[in-house]
Amino acid sequence: MAGHEQQHNLSLCFCDLMRLLWSLAVPCAYLSLLLTLLLLLLLLGLRMWLQGRRKARRAQDGGPAVAFFHPYCNAGGGGERVLWCSLRALMHRYPSVSFVVYTGDQEVTGEQILEGARQRFNITLPRPITFIFLHHRVLVEASSYPHFTLLGQSAGSMFLGWEALTAFVPDLYIDSMGYAFTLPIFRYLGGCKVASYVHYPTVSTDMLSVVREGNPRFNNADFISRNPVLSAIKVVYYCCFALLYGLVGSCSDVIMVNSTWTLGHILALWRTPSRTSIVYPPCDVRAFLDIPLDEEEEEEMEEGWEELGRELGSEEEEEAGGDRKCHSIVSVGQFRPEKDHRLQIRAFRKLLDRKGEEPGGRESLRLVLIGGCRNQEDEERVLMLRGLCQELAIDHCVHFKLNVPFEELKRELVDATIGLHTMWNEHFGIGVVECMAAGTIVLAHKSGGPKLDIVVPYEGGQTGFLADSEDSYAAAMETILTLSPASRLEIRRNARRSVERFSDQEFEACFLAAMESLMSKLER
Repeated sequence: MAGHEQQHNLSLCFCDLMRLLWSLAVPCAYLSLLLTLLLLLLLLGLRMWLQGRRKARRAQDGGPAVAFFHPYCNAGGGGERVLWCSLRALMHRYPSVSFVVYTGDQEVTGEQILEGARQRFNITLPRPITFIFLHHRVLVEASSYPHFTLLGQSAGSMFLGWEALTAFVPDLYIDSMGYAFTLPIFRYLGGCKVASYVHYPTVSTDMLSVVREGNPRFNNADFISRNPVLSAIKVVYYCCFALLYGLVGSCSDVIMVNSTWTLGHILALWRTPSRTSIVYPPCDVRAFLDIPLDEEEEEEMEEGWEELGRELGSEEEEEAGGDRKCHSIVSVGQFRPEKDHRLQIRAFRKLLDRKGEEPGGRESLRLVLIGGCRNQEDEERVLMLRGLCQELAIDHCVHFKLNVPFEELKRELVDATIGLHTMWNEHFGIGVVECMAAGTIVLAHKSGGPKLDIVVPYEGGQTGFLADSEDSYAAAMETILTLSPASRLEIRRNARRSVERFSDQEFEACFLAAMESLMSKLER
């Protein structure tokens, strides 16, 4: 009897609990509806306030405004070349439109940013632009999020985007740096038309495969790659993030991608094929066409380049340039972790080991790493790379060139025998194209844009080399150095002819064609 009574009491308690939960369900439902309504009213109020600010600004300025979101516009990389070429093309085509750049580079002035663009890229804008300096760029710094970095940076970009939107409300918003989570902020709150130029998808199926296969890389720590449970959790995290990334990316009215590789991933994630097109990034190939390829021409032009070297005032350059027996291996790219400069340095060490037994083998080689530093984290990475060179005892033949002007970059490429690139799944590779245009023999990573779009046969002829490991890089560099002058010359000629499709002029034509549908609406 006691057991039956206890069971009866439990049944009564369960029924009472269910009645309590049901009695709370209705008020909770009403409260949820009320909060949702209040949120919608708040968002509607914010939208009306922002649109009012845009109308007031248009009445004062007398014309539409286009804003580029580029927090690191003074970084000096390939993405910045896209920014300045885009602005130049739009300014020439639409003289009645004003242009704004949202930037977080508070340590410099607008005039210094424009002067940096002129020195690094040989680009001068036809008329002034307005810079909106953002105060919370730290929100998109990877160093701010030791864990869940993608999610943290994306959420931070939304707050940074909100700061940008409240500072200036444009008619057309262009995300030129890959912060897709800012797109719905400007479209639904600001009421702006939005466009995006995607250099690299924030998340991709390749990243998922790295985690699934347990491969340690710069974005997959060793302790995660070795733990199947943590790897499974990270796969779920990436899948959920990819879903969100696809939703925010699909907000864009016009989507431009920089390569075949990026196109495939963006179509898989954003699912907007009718609004997506490939616009190859601009490469200043014309600036390199005066560099001679023939050995006879090189002898005739040698005096001119030596004079240019003296004008640059670099004693080290004169010493290296004066010795024609010295083979220079040049890398052009920002000092970001994914550029994998460590692979370049280690492969170069293996090349020296291979050449060590030859007379003058080591002394005839030098590695030159040219690139820009976006922030203190990049500068610390350069210090770490210098330390690696000392550890491998090759610091005497590895040279770092930071934030160099365009003419010095050109001079280094003139003297180079090999152009080196090591980024896995590089979205495109402007540095690779510049090396090919300058007449260096390119050795790029066997993946991404270099493999699919750049280092491909031209009219049946070879345009460069591909590798994917320390040993294969060292072997390829040794092969290039042992080629006959005639064989090297043929590859250089094929490479130079093949990169004409990546010129500034081709970019501007394709970019303007992609933006025509949005820009024509602004001028009405």
